[in-house]
Parts: sequence; C-alpha cells; structure tokens
Amino acid sequence: MPSGRKTSFTIYLTPAQRQTLLAWQRSTMIPAGLARRGRIILLLADGMTITDIAAAVGMSRQHIYKWVRRFVQQGAEGLQSRLQYDRRIHPRLLDMSDQNDVDIVF
Repeated sequence: MPSGRKTSFTIYLTPAQRQTLLAWQRSTMIPAGLARRGRIILLLADGMTITDIAAAVGMSRQHIYKWVRRFVQQGAEGLQSRLQYDRRIHPRLLDMSDQNDVDIVF
C-alpha cells in the first residue's frame, strides 16, 4: 500500500505524451535531468504519491511539485531546464594601453 499524502495533482497522459516520456527514459542522448523529470511525470500518471516519487528519484517534494506544475502548464516543453541568467563567460577585453605597459626583463 502506498504511503504518503494523496496529491491533488492527477495527470492523464495522452499516448503520444507517454511515448515521448518513455523514449526519454531509454535515450542516452538527452540530459539526465530531463530524463529524471520525465520519470517524475510517468510515476505521477501511474498513481504514485509525491512523497514516494521524491524518494524514488532523489529530489525534494518541492522540486517534484515544481516540475509537475510546469508540465501541466507547458507540456513536455516545460520540463526543459531554463537558465536563470547568461552563463557564458566573456573574455576580458584589454585596451591597447594595457598591452604597451608590459616590461620584459631578461
């Protein structure tokens, strides 16, 4: 018998959505986080409680709710990770005056 609270989230997947999420589980070409988020949705659709899902995938209940909410609002596209800020590192540009001030001593 499942333990934990019953969730107010009830997800019914279309056959196409289920097929996509199952394909993510078998794929070796997608990020592991995306596969894990797909697994969360599959487990919830199969009737597992949020507490049990959190234990099974190694995430907190809050994160489970976050991904379920995004799936409900945006579908499978909502499970893609969004960068909060630009992570690119821009090389520091030196002006020519800095390059001319270097002394080379032999």
